[in-house]
Amino acid sequence: MRLLVYNIRYATGTGPAFHLPVPGAGYLRSSHQILERITDFIAERDPDIVGLIEVDTGSIRSGMINQAEFIASHLAHFSTYQCKYGEDSLNQFMPIVRKQANAFLAAPRVHGERFHYFETGIKKLIIELELDDVAVFLVHLSLKFRHRHYQLRHLHQLVRRQTKPVIVAGDFNTFWGEHEIYLFMQAAGLRSANIAGLPSYPSRWPRKELDFILYGQGIVSKGFDIPTVPLSDHLPLVFDFEVDPDFVRAPAVEAAAKA
Repeated sequence: MRLLVYNIRYATGTGPAFHLPVPGAGYLRSSHQILERITDFIAERDPDIVGLIEVDTGSIRSGMINQAEFIASHLAHFSTYQCKYGEDSLNQFMPIVRKQANAFLAAPRVHGERFHYFETGIKKLIIELELDDVAVFLVHLSLKFRHRHYQLRHLHQLVRRQTKPVIVAGDFNTFWGEHEIYLFMQAAGLRSANIAGLPSYPSRWPRKELDFILYGQGIVSKGFDIPTVPLSDHLPLVFDFEVDPDFVRAPAVEAAAKA
């Protein structure tokens, strides 16, 4: 199977023009051309699962286009998405901001999705996607160091409750790279697919390892890549893997024995 994880920055692009006429002005200008180029890139990579961070689900900025559904329709994938700020956040009532989301796109049979929410931070959403043989969590962690560690504790509890092999992926905002999440990885029994610690941000001159794909027991790594695609401020991550069928069957066998 192939998992592709990409912070697409609402298809607003990158480069010096993003900060004109004032810093951050580009967040208000989505580009249909960039969205199409992102879609073409994802289609070329032919992933089974796509985790998208910073997706516009139909605001004025995107011309009322739901970017998750747009990409999913071109891939013939199932899609699920949710506003990333939490059900009780005031951001749910703000124009444009209320349409800022994270999303999963998936080709395999989906057993279901669950939306969890961190108790701290502004970006609270955790999407848990359950497939036949694996559960994948998608996150966008806080910019604040202290909030990130509260969020990692919450995420650890969710991961440990899952009986299927687990993948945790997304934009972790770890300005110190893997060192910052080492204890979380050890406690949750996870390892990074990016064994070389390659940076993914900023896309034009990558220096920081902000984006991660972490996987647990039962997942067998078959390849990892960070394509040089300067369509967003982040580079995408591509992870090829297999699921150990013996590990998947173990919980079912144990449950049958107890019955």
